[in-house]
Amino acid sequence: QVQLVESGGGLVQAGGSLRLSCAASGRAFSRYVSYVMGWFRQAPGKEREFVAGIRWSGGSTSYADSVLGRFDISRDNVKNTVYLQMNSLKPEDTAVYYCAAGRRSIVSAVAGLYDYWGQGTQVTVSS
Repeated sequence: QVQLVESGGGLVQAGGSLRLSCAASGRAFSRYVSYVMGWFRQAPGKEREFVAGIRWSGGSTSYADSVLGRFDISRDNVKNTVYLQMNSLKPEDTAVYYCAAGRRSIVSAVAGLYDYWGQGTQVTVSS
């Protein structure tokens, strides 16, 4: 099993910034297994959507068009933590943000291809 714990959500004004963290742990989270990490979000009444993803090994990244140039995903291999730096936040970024881990080598925007999920952290952007 892999455990994912998100933190860093909160209330921010439009134009502001937040940094989300996702700490990964568990015996299954081994350096011998290829993982990708993803951030997804879900607003009330909407489908869960891909935000950004990163390969744990190599660090290649992928972003949704709606956040490209505003959000940055990174990882710390020593701390087993993935970050999502969110800048120039907009009210439409308001959602519950979820961290996910998938046993695969290529980042995917499809939520069903991820094997482990965190509990989510609320991000609210006021206008």
